[in-house]
Amino acid sequence: MSVDLATCYESFSGLILRSLGRDLGDRVLPRGLEINVCDQVFLIASGLVWNVYFAALALFFGFFLATAVALGKASPSKWLRKPAEWFTFLFRGSPLFVQFFFVYEALVLLPRAGIEIGPITLETQWMTRAWAGALFVLFLNTSAYSAEIFYGALKSIPKGDIEAADAYGLTGWSKFRRVVWPTMLRLAWPSYTNEAIFLLHATTLVFFSAFPAWQQMGDALYYANYFASQTFNPFIAYPLVGFYFILLTLLVIGLFGLVNRRLNRHLPRKARAKFRFKPQYIR
Repeated sequence: MSVDLATCYESFSGLILRSLGRDLGDRVLPRGLEINVCDQVFLIASGLVWNVYFAALALFFGFFLATAVALGKASPSKWLRKPAEWFTFLFRGSPLFVQFFFVYEALVLLPRAGIEIGPITLETQWMTRAWAGALFVLFLNTSAYSAEIFYGALKSIPKGDIEAADAYGLTGWSKFRRVVWPTMLRLAWPSYTNEAIFLLHATTLVFFSAFPAWQQMGDALYYANYFASQTFNPFIAYPLVGFYFILLTLLVIGLFGLVNRRLNRHLPRKARAKFRFKPQYIR
């Protein structure tokens, strides 16, 4: 495996945006003896765009659904509580890998021409692609786990905080926005940070799932596997993936740490909740 620094610029310009489409990079992936270390560094980095895409959007939309589900679980009404409990049980009780295959097969079985709703026909084929279908699965999965975290935080809110809000005459939405929701986030944020890290790592499962990489627009592991099969040397591509994800994990810890300090800014320094990285290898 040759390392020619003079060709690194060519690799960068031709491959750094390759995962976003063939028009933005080389139309043909490097093969065999053409492959150098720079090709692997930049093409695998290009694939990280999809891992960040999956993690960022699933976390963003999942945050709001998780909050709603957590409130549903805490509701005294069984019509809200039971669906929320079954939702979290279903997605926490089944493996993420199985969820990918189940949702993909369900989407494939839908009429390829679309679903007719009156005079309107809704297209469904686009949902079988990874950028949409895999994102949908990750969104539901992280929503279920985050909802359980938020629900635990809701049940842990000190009674004194609620009583103080009642004493000030806060009720309904005002009470939730000013007291309940900020306290819930403050208590849940260290655990939620771990969930964000786990979701980032779980995006690598998209490569192994049934969702295909459309027009070779794959994630980091997709290209790492390609290089390992072409060069018969897995000790460059896969460590590169691990290194990139370590950097992304440090970035997540830093960003979520800033939010954590913001949430706890009113507390004495010794009383502030600190984030501790506890990777969950088995859920």
